[in-house]
Amino acid sequence: MICVSKNESNLKSQNLKIKGKKILEGKVKISGAKNSALVLLAASLLTNEKVILNNVPKLSDIEKMKNILKHLGVKLNSNNANNLIINSKNLHIGDNLPFELVNGLRASFFCIGPLLSMLGEVTLALPGGCKIGKRPIDQHITGLRELGANIEVKDGFVNAKIQGKKKKLVGSKILLSCPSVGATETLIMAATLAEGRTVIENAAREPEIQDLCLMLNKMGAQIHGYGNSKITIDGVEKLSGCKHKVIPDRIEAGTFLIASAATLSNITIGPVIPNHLESVLETLKATGSKIFIKGNEITIKTKEIKAVNIKTAPFPGFPTDLQAPFTALMAIAKGNSEISETIYENRMGHVDLLNRMGASIQLVNNIAKIQGVDELKGQNLKGSDLRSTAALIIAALSAKDTSYIGGLEHLDRGYDCFESKLNILGANITRNFNEQIFFNQTIVDENISKNTEKFKAA
Repeated sequence: MICVSKNESNLKSQNLKIKGKKILEGKVKISGAKNSALVLLAASLLTNEKVILNNVPKLSDIEKMKNILKHLGVKLNSNNANNLIINSKNLHIGDNLPFELVNGLRASFFCIGPLLSMLGEVTLALPGGCKIGKRPIDQHITGLRELGANIEVKDGFVNAKIQGKKKKLVGSKILLSCPSVGATETLIMAATLAEGRTVIENAAREPEIQDLCLMLNKMGAQIHGYGNSKITIDGVEKLSGCKHKVIPDRIEAGTFLIASAATLSNITIGPVIPNHLESVLETLKATGSKIFIKGNEITIKTKEIKAVNIKTAPFPGFPTDLQAPFTALMAIAKGNSEISETIYENRMGHVDLLNRMGASIQLVNNIAKIQGVDELKGQNLKGSDLRSTAALIIAALSAKDTSYIGGLEHLDRGYDCFESKLNILGANITRNFNEQIFFNQTIVDENISKNTEKFKAA
């Protein structure tokens, strides 16, 4: 079973051969949440004792974060494929973290709060990741300054240092200009060991933030109000180790539900936390799917796809990470729909690619105006980021003929054995390692690249 390649350059030459018009049926296991596991790995730096994480997904982004931790002197061991034992007893910064390690993973910036709290000073390269928009770190930096850090940004690096002779950050009241998930998580971690009380207002409410706070409280932190827009953190002297299970990945779950709807199939997913998916489930019901919830499992049955308008929004709204897959679904819905991306300004790179498959989508000011078509046709295309690649795979599953979908260096960042799970459900997907299969249409792909450049897509 091929799921993740350790060599990203090899991934760039790989592609998925997908035979369309296959009905999906059966049950798929949902992995641990990527966006939760990454921040929990960073949070493990806040203690000198062992942290045991269960349900850690096998993803290239997780491997990158593990490499960053190893460079910081952290020892990592595993009892099984999804279990990780983390020992930060010998944490040190030494030389600056290698630029290529940090710049290739946006979540690497999560380490700044724990390192600042534990070591007093840290220098990190500005973070990278999928280029889907500006995703500025200004709120992270402003908040850390309000906690007493002296921060300088220069030549692609961020140097943060606790001011003066103080050995700790100092609690403060912080008002975020928008409910940034990354800023909320960064400031929560930084505040756990600060002197006094920190209050974060207009905080993000995502389940991944709640998971972080649950683990930190197990470690001895005093965090209250998480899941609401006002979070209070009373700093403590030290944190201890703990054992914690990563929550199920609501984005992976939503992707499989959308894939099932797009292929007019019946599948069951689990384990999941259903209330993490309320906006997605309600939207799918509006498109004509029937949803059945039993404990930590969800079954979806679809016989028709009706057009529905959506706007992405912070949790509990419709997640931006499922906007691209849902666009693929609406491309074959009955009627006209509009999809508004309100979170990231450059997250519509999949529109031109779906149009190449026969979709009828016009993009106006980050609003995709879609006229549903009867069916899509197979094409050779390359995803421009993580979620756009997933969207193309969903489109290819519903399309007639065969498609070759590239962009697996993005896909394997966020989906654990995606094609293997789809094949268990009845899809016909093979991973190819011959780049010539995909790049035979060089001229066509160059034209697509020119079209998607305006979206600044990786």
